Amino acid sequence: MANSTTVREFILLGLTNNHQLTVGLFLILLGIYLLTLIGNMLIIMITLANAQLYTPMYFFLRYVAWVEIGYVSTIVPKTLANMATGNKSISLAGCFTQMFFYFFFGTTEFLLLATMSVDRYIAICNPLHYPTIMNEQICSLLVLCCCAGSLSLILVPSILFLQIPFCGPNIVNHFFCDNGFLIKLSCVDTGLLELVNFLISTLALFGTLIISIVSYIKIICTILRIPSTTGRKKTFSTCASHMSVVSITYGSCIFIYIRPEGSSQLEFNKIMALLNTVMAPLLIPFIYCLRNKQVQDALGTELRRWVVFCKKLR
Repeated sequence: MANSTTVREFILLGLTNNHQLTVGLFLILLGIYLLTLIGNMLIIMITLANAQLYTPMYFFLRYVAWVEIGYVSTIVPKTLANMATGNKSISLAGCFTQMFFYFFFGTTEFLLLATMSVDRYIAICNPLHYPTIMNEQICSLLVLCCCAGSLSLILVPSILFLQIPFCGPNIVNHFFCDNGFLIKLSCVDTGLLELVNFLISTLALFGTLIISIVSYIKIICTILRIPSTTGRKKTFSTCASHMSVVSITYGSCIFIYIRPEGSSQLEFNKIMALLNTVMAPLLIPFIYCLRNKQVQDALGTELRRWVVFCKKLR
């Protein structure tokens, strides 16, 4: 690559060229980013501090929150820096690094969400065997497998991408380094890489989605067999938050692959990528805090403890 690549940096055009609109978008993105960090850190602290949440579901949720922090931090800080300084350049190494962690954290999240779906399936459909199957060691191993699985899935396309030469131009009509946009700037045939990307994306996205769908079909069938209406509502509420998160995460990713005809294609992709990289990580902690009574109770308990602690300091 060193011998054939003449491009040493890329220019990210960003979200807009309008200066006044850029200022407004900067403030909005900064606020959303800070709320995302606070919300996900709150989920992590609550699940660590409250003994009521020492269950596999919240164990996995804690790691989902960590992944969301990494995911949004891969994209947003650089975007904010470019908007604040007006310098839209990113080095070749920085671009590859951003792209690698973007797909690593994204794929890890898919695998974790699929694991959480299977966890809910075992808890509801096989409650007697649940404590034995989903013990602490198994949960830790599953999280490790999600990280290792994500790394193994993106390793081959990442290595292939490093071999691609870029001879110019270096203008990327996006606000971060996405492989689909960079492939178009290559000066060699990228058919093999595009095929590998398609296969990996299909496996990571739709493979894990199928696991979640099958799990929830079986869960719904089990819930419908519960004779008590109260029992059905209580059982369904235990996985309603996770179903909402799965819908938002997969929905935003799938829409990125919908390529409308016409000149608005690039703008559409930017909007959907913005929803996927910025809004989805923000919504996850709010969904779990607003729709999950256990998290609400745990949050209330920790807030009361904090108030008592502050009063004692006075």
